[in-house]
Amino acid sequence: MSEHLPNLNYLTPEILHKIGDLELIAKEAVEGLRAGAHRSRLKGFSTEFAHHRQYAPGDAIRDLDWRVFGRTERYYTKLYEAETNFDCYVLMDSSSSMTYASEKVSKLEYSKYLAAALSYLVLSQRDSVGLSVFDSEMRAHLPPRSAMSVILQIEKTLREIVPQPKTSIAKQLNDIAMQIKRRSYVILISDLFASSDDVMRGLQRLRFSGHNVIVFHTLDAYELNFPFKGIWRFDGLEGEDEVTTQPERIRKDYLANLEKFLEEIKTGCISSGVDYALVDTSQPLDFVLSEFFENRPLNLMGPSVGARS
Repeated sequence: MSEHLPNLNYLTPEILHKIGDLELIAKEAVEGLRAGAHRSRLKGFSTEFAHHRQYAPGDAIRDLDWRVFGRTERYYTKLYEAETNFDCYVLMDSSSSMTYASEKVSKLEYSKYLAAALSYLVLSQRDSVGLSVFDSEMRAHLPPRSAMSVILQIEKTLREIVPQPKTSIAKQLNDIAMQIKRRSYVILISDLFASSDDVMRGLQRLRFSGHNVIVFHTLDAYELNFPFKGIWRFDGLEGEDEVTTQPERIRKDYLANLEKFLEEIKTGCISSGVDYALVDTSQPLDFVLSEFFENRPLNLMGPSVGARS
C-alpha cells in the first residue's frame, strides 16, 4: 500500500520494510470476503448491493443509506459485492502479567508491535481491522475500518494502555463473540495466564459463531526456559503473593507444568480449528510473523462457510 504514514511508535520504517511481503490470506471463502483475493460467496454483479454495516468515522458519506436512517435514526453504510471485505478484530491482553520483561521489551510492548504489524497487514489488503484491549474488562474498542487512517487510532490506543491486575479471557472472548455480527477473523494476543479450560471455552465460543480464530500465545524467553539461578523473589503480577525461592529447586516442576499447559492449549486449539502460534518475545517480530505464515495449517475450519441469509 502506497499511502503515506507518519512516524509511528509501533510501525517504524524498519518494521514496515520487514513485513512488507507478508499477507494475511484467508484460508477459505467466508461471508463478506471480497471478490478477487478473497473470493466472495455472495452472488451477483459487482455493483449489486450486498449488506449494510454500521457507519464508522472515515467511511464515505456517499454510501450512507438515508432510507435506513429515516427508519432507525442510525447511520449505516451500504456495501456492494465488489466492495465487501473481511473484518478482523485484534484482541490484546493488557493485564499486569503482560508487563513482565527479562530483557528490555516486555510482553506487553512486544504485543503492541505485533498488533500494529498485523493491523497494517490487514489494511494493506484493503480489508477492515479493529482493536480491542482488555484485562478483566474491555478497556478500549475500535470497530473495524478499512481506511489506512485507522492505524493512527490504533497507535494512539496502544500508547495509552494502562495495565491492570487480573484478566478474564473467557468472558472477554464471549462478549466479543456476541458483538460481532458477521463471520470475521479474530486474532488474540495474550500470555493466556488463565486456566486452559477457561481459555478454550472462550475460543470455542468464537469458533461456534463461525469465526476464523488465530492465537498468538506471547511469552517471555525466561518464562519459557526458566534460567534463573541463585535466590529470587517472584512477585505476583496479578495479585498473587510473592514467593522467595531458589529457582533450581523448582525448575523441573515448573517446566513440566508449563509443558503440560502449553500442550493443553495447543491441542485444544487444533481440535477446535483455531490457528495457534507460540511467540517467544526474544525473537524478532518479522521472524515470528514469517514463521507463522509459512507454517500456518490449512483446512482447519472444514467446509467453506456460505453467506447467511
